[in-house]
Amino acid sequence: MSEVETKSKKESRPHGPPPAWSAEPAPGVLPRRCLRVLPLLITLPILALAAILCLAMWDLYMVAPWTRDGTVRVYVVKKAPEVAGHIAELPVKDNQFVHKGDLLMVIDPTDYRIAVRLAEAAVQRAQANAQNVERQAKRRQELTTLAVTVEEKQTFAANAAIAQAEYQQALANLDQARVNLERTQIRSPVNGWVTNLLARLGDFAIVGQNKISVVDADSFWVDAYFEETYLGPIQEGDPATIKLMGYREVVLGRVASITRAIDVPNAQPNGEGLAQVNPIFTWVRLAQRIPVRIAIDQVPKTVVLAAGMTATVEIEPRLQK
Repeated sequence: MSEVETKSKKESRPHGPPPAWSAEPAPGVLPRRCLRVLPLLITLPILALAAILCLAMWDLYMVAPWTRDGTVRVYVVKKAPEVAGHIAELPVKDNQFVHKGDLLMVIDPTDYRIAVRLAEAAVQRAQANAQNVERQAKRRQELTTLAVTVEEKQTFAANAAIAQAEYQQALANLDQARVNLERTQIRSPVNGWVTNLLARLGDFAIVGQNKISVVDADSFWVDAYFEETYLGPIQEGDPATIKLMGYREVVLGRVASITRAIDVPNAQPNGEGLAQVNPIFTWVRLAQRIPVRIAIDQVPKTVVLAAGMTATVEIEPRLQK
């Protein structure tokens, strides 16, 4: 080897001791092992959260009794006149709130006032006649058989009894005339709202024909139609959460009762009294829906209940003892 080559190799070697090896990687560079563990650390919490959410959804939709098939119900009082006549007064409007005892409608009372006066006159006449016949019969009873026969005494006593009966009949007719006069005023039997008011002043009211309806404000409830597979854990008194379609607020209630029977198409008797059974059998068997009555306990002030509203009902079953 020449002297020149040997000199160049010596100059190319670094001066001083060799550098020590460091375990820390260069800044900005991660080891391959950390790169492999990082996706796993991110994936595991996501999978755990997804599992918790899946269990919660399973418990909500498959375990806890709930249904979207709920309807708000209410009692409606139908008022039909008990006496006929023209409508003389109509102090209420459609959808107006009325209290129990408020006047709803007045039938023309002219004829019924006259009937009361006629009945009062008939009572006075019958009373005077009964008193007169009673006195005659009493005088005959005091006479001896030489002045009046036994048959005449019996006849006068019978006439007195008949006159007394006619007087009682006149009193009954007077009571009926007064009742009819009172019936010309139709009043609300409940607290509620006048609904679908179609009557107008001057209309002729017929006895027994509905003229005005009042929604009972204290009778709202919800009919929740649960599949029969959900009925097992439901008991009377269980708390219920009601979510109306048009509101975000939640209405609170409780299970009041469970319907004990629904209509079954099979086994209906034919003309000969025999059961009619559907011969078609399908492999898919649908669960029947059973109405569950939900009593309403608490309604938010912003919620306006109306019969026919669609509701989602969820039951919170209590632990059976």
